Amino acid sequence: QVQLVESGGGLVQAGGSLRVSCVSSGDNFWILDMGWFRQAPGKQRVLVANITRDGFTTYLDSVKGRFTISRDYVQNTIYLEMNSLKPDDTGVYYCNAKTDGYWKGQTHYSPRDYWGQGTQVTVSS
Repeated sequence: QVQLVESGGGLVQAGGSLRVSCVSSGDNFWILDMGWFRQAPGKQRVLVANITRDGFTTYLDSVKGRFTISRDYVQNTIYLEMNSLKPDDTGVYYCNAKTDGYWKGQTHYSPRDYWGQGTQVTVSS
């Protein structure tokens, strides 16, 4: 099993920058993809950025060129560097980890998604 803890959200003016972090603990070896999702008030949660175990990244079209996701495999941490922030970037940012299926002792864990508790990012106009 995996535990995720985010940090680094806050209030920033449009055009500013923020970096959010997510530390994973537990069965890190079995983590495949990690990513950041955003949920704005009254809207569905959407994938903002994803990074695979091999370091391949994908981004939501609206954040391309402004956001950068990175992964530190030693510190078991992912980061989302957000630049040129816009009011539409406002929302709760959730860290996500996808694990492979694996055995731990005699217990089998199926592939699944894990979520952090979320960190609020507010961009004022």
